[in-house]
Amino acid sequence: MVWQMANTSPTPNDDTWTLAGRTLSSRLIVGTGKYRDAEQTKACLQRSGAEIVTVTLRRVDLSAKDNLLSWIDRDRYLLLPNTAGCYTADDAVRTLRLARELGIAELVKLEVIGDPKTLLPDNEQTLLAAKILLDEGFSVLPYVSDDPIVCRKLQDMGCAAVMPLAAPIGSGQGIVNPHNIRFIVEQATVPVIVDAGVGTASDAAVAMELGIDGVLMNTAIAQAREPERMADAMRMGIIAGRQAYLAGRMPRRTHANASSPTQGLIE
Repeated sequence: MVWQMANTSPTPNDDTWTLAGRTLSSRLIVGTGKYRDAEQTKACLQRSGAEIVTVTLRRVDLSAKDNLLSWIDRDRYLLLPNTAGCYTADDAVRTLRLARELGIAELVKLEVIGDPKTLLPDNEQTLLAAKILLDEGFSVLPYVSDDPIVCRKLQDMGCAAVMPLAAPIGSGQGIVNPHNIRFIVEQATVPVIVDAGVGTASDAAVAMELGIDGVLMNTAIAQAREPERMADAMRMGIIAGRQAYLAGRMPRRTHANASSPTQGLIE
């Protein structure tokens, strides 16, 4: 006998979300750093299924003939310039003004680092830079700590999304503080995108099960032993976690609860 799977809904294909007026199918956003070469980068982008890719402008050699911006298919991917490597609001704003002059995008990832060792965000400088960029017409996606108060201030300010960290950049620790992420999701009026710290596909699934809208990652794919295979795994982990969130998990219990009914047992 051949069993046929029921046609369930919603499927991953029709479970879309909206970011800054754009309708997206993939909830995975990927970075473009740390790969072996351009060919590996392209392959991982394709296998991840991502529709948005982020680029660190301060690390792109625009004078090079075969620079990163020259080979990313702009018809296929939405380019998200970011301000990685910036330590002040002024530096971040200046970098994104350059992105606008280059005609890259109005949708930008704001990242202002407060400490070179931990790479944790400077929330005060981030708030300052966000205000300036919003006043200048940018759609801002700010990378911040997993602080519900800061996230609320940024969304109330007019940011297109908030991007709390899962763990320090490049650490691969996964969701260190799920309680704060849950608080941020509960109060959110804009998309919540977990950014930084995801290490493997199960981390991505856990993030999605918390009800967030998307996950941004780079190192977890690029530094895997087999980056292309990990890109596949991350794509599937995102889908699995989102479907589990929509399905609604069973309640946690302190004691066992038999799977089979106890009435009518044959003595």
